[in-house]
Amino acid sequence: MNQVWLYSFASVFIVSLISLIGVFTLGMNIDRLKKILIYLISFSAGALFGDAFIHLFPEIIKDQGWTLNVAFYLLAGILIFFILEKIVHYQHYHCQGEECEKELQQEAHKSKNKEIHSFAYMSLIGSSLHNFIDGTIIAASYLVSFPVGLATTVAVVLHEIPHELGDFSILVHGGFTRNKALFINFLSALIAFLGVIFTLLLSSSVENLKLILIPIAAGGFIYIAGSDLIPELHKESGLRTSTIQVFMFIIGILLMAVLLLLNI
Repeated sequence: MNQVWLYSFASVFIVSLISLIGVFTLGMNIDRLKKILIYLISFSAGALFGDAFIHLFPEIIKDQGWTLNVAFYLLAGILIFFILEKIVHYQHYHCQGEECEKELQQEAHKSKNKEIHSFAYMSLIGSSLHNFIDGTIIAASYLVSFPVGLATTVAVVLHEIPHELGDFSILVHGGFTRNKALFINFLSALIAFLGVIFTLLLSSSVENLKLILIPIAAGGFIYIAGSDLIPELHKESGLRTSTIQVFMFIIGILLMAVLLLLNI
């Protein structure tokens, strides 16, 4: 059990460091950044699907078969991440037309005057909840086995790269200075440690907790990949870009398969 704590904390620390990735974008051209992100998103989507279907689903079926409880836990994972996405994107991503343009201009004006817009705080709340759940997912995966925990950590890391870049951009746009946005984003990422502590302490008193959390994790990964990441890929329809997206998507799946074959 001590090894599970060590592996979980080490993995969450690595995931938390991803929150500082915004520092590498400070001098980067925005068009170049968007091109890189779209391929990272494709790679991440493949890895999340791969982890869910290659690592997590086999463990679910091996331990308890396909039952009604498993179906409900999977749906619970989808619902949880759907709610989180609603919290994060409520004010920032769902406006269109002239009204949206006016709102963005007002937000930009507030940012120049160092006022913090409410959507930045909403983003922090949603991101913190997301990071807490990442911690629970990683810890629950290590409760199954080291290979499953490692594969899940890799999938989370790949997902967190575009996710944390998005969070960083929202905080800066919402009025935080870039340095403060990096710092606050890192503090938010550390909430994942609370998810690890909560899960591992609860596992000692709740029998077979992993049988509940692993299907929830699989449902969450499927939702993120299918409902959040894939639609972003469809915004780019050029033949060359689409071909590279498909290639990166397959590479993400193959990475999960290789981890399984190596049994590491």
